[in-house]
Amino acid sequence: MVLLLFVDFDPGLAALRPLGGFFVLRTDAGAAGPLPTLAQAYAAGAADEAGNPLSFRIRKVAHALGAPELRVAASVAHQGLAARLWSIALGCAVVYGGVPDLDARHLRWDPDGSAPDDLWLSGVRPLPVEPERLAEVVLDGHLAPLATALRAHHRLAPGLLRGNAASALAGAARELDRWARRHGRPDSAALARSLAARLLAHPQLTGAGTLTGTAFRRRSCCLYYRVPGGGVCGDCCFPRPPRSSPRAPSG
Repeated sequence: MVLLLFVDFDPGLAALRPLGGFFVLRTDAGAAGPLPTLAQAYAAGAADEAGNPLSFRIRKVAHALGAPELRVAASVAHQGLAARLWSIALGCAVVYGGVPDLDARHLRWDPDGSAPDDLWLSGVRPLPVEPERLAEVVLDGHLAPLATALRAHHRLAPGLLRGNAASALAGAARELDRWARRHGRPDSAALARSLAARLLAHPQLTGAGTLTGTAFRRRSCCLYYRVPGGGVCGDCCFPRPPRSSPRAPSG
C-alpha cells in the first residue's frame, strides 16, 4: 500500500494551477451561483430528461463535434469529465500528499462551459491519500454513478466506459510525470506512475488496457473516430479508424 504523509491544503488549492487547466479546481463555490452539483447530474434515470445537466452537456458536445449520434457525444463527455476528476485527485495526491473530499454533492459543474469542464468545490476537506481512497473518491463517488446514468439512455458498453476511465487516469498520470520531470521532481513523477499503476489494477479498471511506463494502450474505443475528421486517439485499440464497423469493441 502506498500511504502518503498528510499535508495541509491551502484554501484555494493554488499548487494545482501550474499543472494546467485539467488539474485546477476552483474553491470559491459561491461564485458558481445556481449551477448544479455533479450529484444532480448523476441522478439515477435522469440522464436523458429535459433540463438534466448531463443530458444538456451531451447535446452540447454533440453539436460542437457534429457527432452522428448522441452515444458518441456521451462517450466524449464521459471521458472529459473523468479526465478532470482524475487530474484533480492525482494532482492533489502528488503535490499536496492528500486528497480533498470530492463528494459529488459538494462539486458544482457548469454543463454549458468549455473544455476542460468547469468545477467548483464547496469547502476543502482533506482526506488521507492511498490508492484505495483515490478509488473510493473518483471511481465509487463519481464514475460509477456517472456510468449508470449514461448507460440508462445511451448504448455505451461497460468496457467502453471502463476504457474511458482508465485512459483518463493514465493521461492524468502522464501529464503529472511530465510536469514533475520538467521541474526536477523525480519523486513526484515516480509517485504519479505508482498511483496510476495501482489504480489501474482496481477491479473497476482491471483489463481496460496495458500500462507500460507512462504509455497506455486501451482495449476498447471511445468512438471518437466516428466524429467527422476525428480519427483515432493515441491510446486507441485501433491502429486506424474502422471503415465499416458500426460499433467499436466494448473491451
